[in-house]
Amino acid sequence: MAEESVKLSDNPTPVETLDNIPTTLTILPLRDVVIYPYMIFPVLVGRESSLRAANEALERGKYIFLLAQKNPSIDEPTPEDVYHDGTVARIVQMLKLPNGLMKILVDGVVQARAKKVTATQHYLEAEIELNKSEQPTGKEIDALVRHTSTLFSEYVRHSRNVPPEALMAFDAIKEPQRRLFYMASNIVQSVEVKQRILQIQALRDQLYELSKILSTEIDILKIERDIDTKVQDNIQKSQRKFFIQEQIRILQDELGEDEASPELAKLKDELVKAKMPQEAHDKAMEEFNKLKKTPAMSPEFTVTRNYLDWLIGVPWQKRTKDDLDVKHVQQILDEDHFGLEKPKERILEHIAVLNLVKEMKGQILCFVGPPGVGKTSLGKSIARALGRKFVRISLGGVRDEAEIRGHRRTYIGSMPGKIIQSMKRAGVVNPVMLLDEVDKMSMDFRGDPSAAMLEVLDPEQNATFNDHYLDVDYDLSKVLFITTANVRYNIPLPLQDRMEIIELPGYLDHDKKEIAKRHIILKQIKEHGLAEKNVEITDAAIEKIINEYTREAGVRNLEREIASVCRKVAKDIVLAKRGNGHTKKQKSFVVQEKEIERYLGVPKFRKKAAERERRVGSVTGLAWTSVGGDILNVDVTMMRGSEKLTLTGQLGDVMKESAQAALSYIRSNAKKLGVPLDFFKGKEIHIHLPEGAIPKDGPSAGVTMALAMVSAASGKKARNDVAMTGEITLRGNVLPIGGLNEKLLAAQRSGIKVVLIPKENVKDLAEIPDRVKKGLKIVPVQTIEEAMKHVF
Repeated sequence: MAEESVKLSDNPTPVETLDNIPTTLTILPLRDVVIYPYMIFPVLVGRESSLRAANEALERGKYIFLLAQKNPSIDEPTPEDVYHDGTVARIVQMLKLPNGLMKILVDGVVQARAKKVTATQHYLEAEIELNKSEQPTGKEIDALVRHTSTLFSEYVRHSRNVPPEALMAFDAIKEPQRRLFYMASNIVQSVEVKQRILQIQALRDQLYELSKILSTEIDILKIERDIDTKVQDNIQKSQRKFFIQEQIRILQDELGEDEASPELAKLKDELVKAKMPQEAHDKAMEEFNKLKKTPAMSPEFTVTRNYLDWLIGVPWQKRTKDDLDVKHVQQILDEDHFGLEKPKERILEHIAVLNLVKEMKGQILCFVGPPGVGKTSLGKSIARALGRKFVRISLGGVRDEAEIRGHRRTYIGSMPGKIIQSMKRAGVVNPVMLLDEVDKMSMDFRGDPSAAMLEVLDPEQNATFNDHYLDVDYDLSKVLFITTANVRYNIPLPLQDRMEIIELPGYLDHDKKEIAKRHIILKQIKEHGLAEKNVEITDAAIEKIINEYTREAGVRNLEREIASVCRKVAKDIVLAKRGNGHTKKQKSFVVQEKEIERYLGVPKFRKKAAERERRVGSVTGLAWTSVGGDILNVDVTMMRGSEKLTLTGQLGDVMKESAQAALSYIRSNAKKLGVPLDFFKGKEIHIHLPEGAIPKDGPSAGVTMALAMVSAASGKKARNDVAMTGEITLRGNVLPIGGLNEKLLAAQRSGIKVVLIPKENVKDLAEIPDRVKKGLKIVPVQTIEEAMKHVF
């Protein structure tokens, strides 16, 4: 059914005609429409049941009962699917349309209620009760009608769906009930809302309900009107602004003026003051000219503006003056760090060269060493000594090439890479740039950042470093690059090739003691508020902390343990103040060696000492570890069994092969070495290297394992005050090894008197401090036979 138009019936229904209406009528169910009394309304009918109901009504006297469906999607409604309040109408005309539908013109007569709805075989039928209530009059009804009419006039004025002509017809109606139904029929609302008026019998209540519906609708229409007005205003404002900007631009083009606003004039001045190279300046002016022609509302305006701000923010000419006084630089480096002679020497050489030539490119140093030896702090110290700005970039975990080179400007939120960002932060073209943890870069599907670093760290290329965001060449050749790494072999080889690698070995015990005395203790005493309390930590106490509470190459754990001692001392001082209710004065607090265990608890590490007595099959070797040197006891035992060699103690492949080589050498030279020729026949040899939980590898224990096997096979006791190190060959030669400094220190610490070293390592002794060699007899050996003379 479709709503075509709402017409008003001219004839009021006299009460006499109501008596002519039958009490049982056929029902015409209506979809999406409610028809009120006094309305002439065309209804399109297509359902078979509705056509039969209309035909039946014609036969019974043209009266039909119009009820709205609760759910319009139901094709064949049952008594439960229709409302029970509706309108009795008279069929005025029936017209068959070409498309098969029937157009029925109905005239609403009276409001009625279905007492009972029944479904016959062909249509729905209802027993009805007409609303014959008297029409009330009086001031309240007049006031209600007037109030509702005012609301209806306002509703028509605000609504787009009701034509203004509806008010002209409305003004001609005088009867309150007809006015009510006219207003109700012209409201654009849902069936549920319109049905509420038919469900009320009394006119007064119907007018109240209608005024409520109209008030709600007017409020909604006003809000809609406000929203519409705001949207229109915004659109007009934007259009107006755009038109004015376009007019200004055209006028400026006519007048030949450059700058569109004081802001852009200021930007142009800054671009000139930046003193960029010609290529960068040309690019900047090209972008600036684009910016002038771009409306400020356009997103492109912000992108170009940000780009120009970056070009201005990056330093192009400004630089700091280097401090070229070699003695002053040395003084600062020594103030900040103890030891580290090689890197300090390298910096002083750099200063010396700068004294002779004013410009020098290609200064890329790489400090490689274990954690806590002072690589990062040395970089800061170098910047302070040279009087340069210092910037640090942490490369740990960086896995995107764009982090180094930047993103192209086409991406939203793009920005330059870390190198250009750091240059902007430094504000000068010659800072000291520390690239921390260069060995910890990783790579993934986004690219390999270490490959991007090749351009940064190549002295031949970095004068024209091209960041993806800036897209102009930037000169990095004046930057002093310092990189740091823990493990050399984790740095990609092409990158290693571009850097001067300076190894920072772990500190020796003597160095740690000096660092603790000169730097750590002073710093911790100050931080813990003990500066005025005359706190001292004795040398013996420091040595005990170093040897028994820390095992590291650097000094981080040492600093933690000293901080712990300072906290305990602070607690003792505070408790000592409370004596008999008044402050006790104590001149000084001296932390002795015996108090360390009270403060720090049971020692965490034990100091290995050499064997107390001579034994068969036990020989002392020397080992290098990342935290310094150590002695290595090699125990060999022989027993009956299948002829095989068993190795235990978590040994690596290289070490196992050294043991095999030693056994083969002894078996092939048994007579010369004073070993029974059949010593291996029916015997099993077991070599063990304590401590079992610590992994061991490397070839330098070859000579130690060989002499331990000779001792076990010959039954000779080996000296317990001799230690040795060296790689061996099947010919019995002893080859050179590394880490000699740390190994000699371990021997000295463990009470060893004689140390056997490969003859080719004699040249390294020149670089080893005398305090390490003190008390040791260092014997160079070339073959295993030579070594045997000193062991047995």
